Amino acid sequence: MAKKLNVLELFAGVGGFRVGLENSNPDLFKTKWMNQWEPARKSQDAFEVYNYHYPDSININENVEEIPNEVFDKMNADLIVGGFPCQDYSVARSKKLEMGIEGKKGVLFWQIIRSVSHIKPKYLILENVDRLLKSPSSQRGRDFAIMLAAFNSLGYSVEWRVINAAEYGRSQRRRRVFFFVYRNDTSFAKKMDKKFDNITSDELFNEEMYDDYIFNEGLFARQFPIEKKPYKSRRASYTLSEDIVEVSDNFTGTVWNTGIMRNGKYFTIDTEPTKEETPITLREIVQSEKDIDESFYLNDETKLERFKYLRGPKKINRVSANGHEYVFSEGSMSPYDSLDLPGRTMLTSEGSVNRSTHFLKVNNRYRLLTPIEAERLQDFPDNWTKYKKTSTEDQVEVGNRMRMFFMGNALVTGIVKRIGDELTKLV
Repeated sequence: MAKKLNVLELFAGVGGFRVGLENSNPDLFKTKWMNQWEPARKSQDAFEVYNYHYPDSININENVEEIPNEVFDKMNADLIVGGFPCQDYSVARSKKLEMGIEGKKGVLFWQIIRSVSHIKPKYLILENVDRLLKSPSSQRGRDFAIMLAAFNSLGYSVEWRVINAAEYGRSQRRRRVFFFVYRNDTSFAKKMDKKFDNITSDELFNEEMYDDYIFNEGLFARQFPIEKKPYKSRRASYTLSEDIVEVSDNFTGTVWNTGIMRNGKYFTIDTEPTKEETPITLREIVQSEKDIDESFYLNDETKLERFKYLRGPKKINRVSANGHEYVFSEGSMSPYDSLDLPGRTMLTSEGSVNRSTHFLKVNNRYRLLTPIEAERLQDFPDNWTKYKKTSTEDQVEVGNRMRMFFMGNALVTGIVKRIGDELTKLV
């Protein structure tokens, strides 16, 4: 096993990847650099929380687009990690507003490619919303195919899997696509070459070999077991053009929730988890009543009625921007979240009153999630986001609404830990 892997954490937020990797193997994973920048915000709260916990790394608080190539050239990172901004792919945006890889935040993917071209790391672990695989709605799968083609052009292979954290023993029903990207001259890639040695760019796909990778040999297969057959026999394969513009203009393929891209070919299957692991329920993560401030309880009848309306069924007459009249329909939700189920996906709006906000009924009293409970849903330590360190080295307490925003923007660190556990065996 390697003595250590130097890590660069991009789009670091409050340090979710670092928490997960260090929970996996603190001796192997050494985060030496990070970058976190929130545009259009004077206060860089997430960066300051990260800086409070991890003052030992080189913490860069500037727009990643403005980091000079020379800075990346000096980084001897073995592993780049990051949950790159997903607003342009997220279901939180309407299809009308989606921009995909062309959006202001979607284009930040190219900063990952720029960093890779200069640093040439052995591995990357990336995360995004699962809708990325179907973006944009007008040419489904194109954005992801562009990403695959970009990594292929730099000499990397990509393995991906959509993972619902609750299906693998965690406390949140959060679906995210994870990428494991590895350079084609690593020992793991060479091992895979032996399995793929009779496949050339001119040959048809060997489904049996690709199936073996996806179901048994891949990093995700080992840590996140799936049923050993495609769901509804859904599978697809595609040969990527070496011209990324060609991929962008003419892609017509399909991308399912699991797949592998090697040497310009991708093979993808729609898979199902084995569901052998029991998720953690909300009941198991909620705080003791004595520890909860009264401000989290909803005693105002007006607010209770507001939640009843938001979570109830609706049919509302609306008029579009071009004058078209239509009926907006919305089905009903449970009046409050079941304590016997894992939590729903948290959004960045968790700290406000809206339809997606978690709404609990505990001991016949209604309340919202606390920041500590939100941290537990993402597998962070309690009070991880309570304090930040400002540019003047002052320790400042973070407001509750901002703490909830952090967690809605974070990732389940327990999933990252398991990816780290498997990567430890491969390096």
